[in-house]
Amino acid sequence: MSKLYLVPTPIGNLKDMTFRAVEVLNDVDLILAEDTRTSGKLLKHFEITTQMQSHHMHNEHKTVTHLVEKLKSGLSIAVISDAGTPAISDPGFLLTRACLENNIEVECLPGATAFVPALVNSGLPNDKFVFEGFLPVKKGRQTRLLLLAEETRTMIFYESPHKLIKTLGHFCEYFGEDRLVSVSRELTKLFEETIRGTAKEVLEHYTNKPVKGEIVIVVGGNK
Repeated sequence: MSKLYLVPTPIGNLKDMTFRAVEVLNDVDLILAEDTRTSGKLLKHFEITTQMQSHHMHNEHKTVTHLVEKLKSGLSIAVISDAGTPAISDPGFLLTRACLENNIEVECLPGATAFVPALVNSGLPNDKFVFEGFLPVKKGRQTRLLLLAEETRTMIFYESPHKLIKTLGHFCEYFGEDRLVSVSRELTKLFEETIRGTAKEVLEHYTNKPVKGEIVIVVGGNK
């Protein structure tokens, strides 16, 4: 029976892979992977031999129609990203939307997502929050920051290591140096760490300190 599965994969620790995720990846006809080399290691670890095909931000616009046709023909397909849940700052949304428009069933499995543990362990209010993902790199960045400066809910951002200092500096500038911030790095991995404090304190901590790994920044809302 044709169906599109969105399957979360571990963000670091392979023990976070669910039994159900392994079962689905074994049972589907095709796996769409953001990076086949990265996912190949994961599939090998869990002895999954299902055929795999590249599906990333640079080709997903071109392949959606073809994949929908495959699903209509009766194939079942799973989407995985390099880490975490597909479509959360990763490929997956376009195909999901196309499937729903074509009355193809879509099922998303629960599983690893980086921003959830980062939010929960930040100590900041999590009853209401907004997920921003990656800020605009250039165009629209200032406009977005000015808008978010008035946001009262806790905010969640993804950031790359080489842009962390710049982003923390912008938080000091637009949100204020006393705004509470929590930076979680390398979640579930050997060198996992979370640094909490004011925007100024966290910026000072990371200034002149090499930073590696995946980063989630949680920022308190405007009071």
